[in-house]
Amino acid sequence: MPRQLTAEDAKQSLNDHAAAKGADLWNKYGPTIGWPQLQEILKDRVFARYPCEIVFGAEGLQDAEFAHPVPKGDRPEEGFTIFVHPHFAGQLDHVPYLVLYQLVLVNYGEFASPEDAESFGAAALNLSRDDYYATVCAMADEVGASGVNTNPHCGSPDCGCGSGCA
Repeated sequence: MPRQLTAEDAKQSLNDHAAAKGADLWNKYGPTIGWPQLQEILKDRVFARYPCEIVFGAEGLQDAEFAHPVPKGDRPEEGFTIFVHPHFAGQLDHVPYLVLYQLVLVNYGEFASPEDAESFGAAALNLSRDDYYATVCAMADEVGASGVNTNPHCGSPDCGCGSGCA
């Protein structure tokens, strides 16, 4: 008898796929992924499904949000602008952490979850998911002066985001 796939199966499959893509990215561009490698990654359609450019600006960012992709048109093929909080313009070594997290939204759209972004980013940087998550949370705290953090895990028992959690 064929097995009935559930929504949880689909969710796990996407997470596994994101992690595998992240590991492939690290194998191709690692062991160090900094600003120059990030520029190459964004041109590589294997890892950035649609054209992307990074702009340091607060356009479209919500309070305490460190980055966000915005479509350039009605179709994804027109590309995305990934707005990164201007706070990080002088910290280019941190930008890959932030952009890789957002790249999951570009590649998978509304189906992507924060867990998928964490799995992809962690694998792409060859980190444990917990270490990647803690680093991204610390960066979110840097722009969370209002005390509100848009990280969807904030408030959960395993949050670990620090002072920026609401």
